[in-house]
Amino acid sequence: MLSRFFGAQRRPFSSLTEQEILALAISSEEDDGRIYRAYADGLRDDFPHSAAVFDEMAAEEDGHRAALIALHQKRFGERIPLIRREHVRGYYERKPDWLVRPLGLDKVRAQAETMEEQAHRFYIEAAKRTEDAGTRKLLGDLAAAEKSHESLARRLSEKHLGGEERAEEDGAAHKQFILTYVQPGLAGLMDGSVSTLAPIFAAAFATGDTWQTFLVGLAASIGAGISMGFTEVASDDGVISGRGSPIKRGVTTGLMTTLGGLGHALPYLIPHFWTATLIAFIVVFIELWAIAWIQNRYMETPWSRATFQVVLGGALVFAAGMLIGNA
Repeated sequence: MLSRFFGAQRRPFSSLTEQEILALAISSEEDDGRIYRAYADGLRDDFPHSAAVFDEMAAEEDGHRAALIALHQKRFGERIPLIRREHVRGYYERKPDWLVRPLGLDKVRAQAETMEEQAHRFYIEAAKRTEDAGTRKLLGDLAAAEKSHESLARRLSEKHLGGEERAEEDGAAHKQFILTYVQPGLAGLMDGSVSTLAPIFAAAFATGDTWQTFLVGLAASIGAGISMGFTEVASDDGVISGRGSPIKRGVTTGLMTTLGGLGHALPYLIPHFWTATLIAFIVVFIELWAIAWIQNRYMETPWSRATFQVVLGGALVFAAGMLIGNA
């Protein structure tokens, strides 16, 4: 049991025979081709140009695999030993596409670059451990193919993704990021920052007790976060609107709502009432400024309108809290 946990069942790469090295290369190329095709399928609907990149990369891996199989048949016959990455100690691993979803453009492009670099290093080391001239030549050629002056991923991207196509797909990815994370997060931050002003400051001025005020703020923040999170999940499954996973949107909204409320509740952990209240005022100002900045930066709302909306809403809710607290 312990030996399996510490990897004793794996063979060191240095112990592999030439046949086993070829078998490992064949299975690795097969896995990479399958991963690239999964990337292509996952991107095809929203990013067809990038999908074409990964289709061609998968075809390239198929060519490498075919060349390796032909060499194995020539040297060792038809039976290829079953050896995979997980059987070799210290060998690089691959994450299947379902572990790295959603397939964002930047994520899969970076993953493709990493895969090529790892494959290049493998073929360099494999070539060092072979004595047959034909095998060494093929492994060296494959190393060069994986690591040319520009990577295959970059070269194919340039082939399929011109300036307009790349800008179009990057724009679509940016829009998806805004719909899935920024918009729900902004809604949560606004709700948490503004809606909790009234109960927190009403409790503060009604009781003059910082601990009781903190408890009210904590309850209001967590309650609002849970409510907003579930509301976001239930309001839209994202299929028709294209806003993305409801779970991701719900978690984002809930966390930002809670954070917005806790920002001006936490200062009331300070025992001195006016010190805590002054710090809470400063935190509220920072929160409202952050909301206005996000609206301007991501939602393209003019500074004047964003500031007016946030300041007016915050001032009205704050005034309501003070009036109720002093009643």
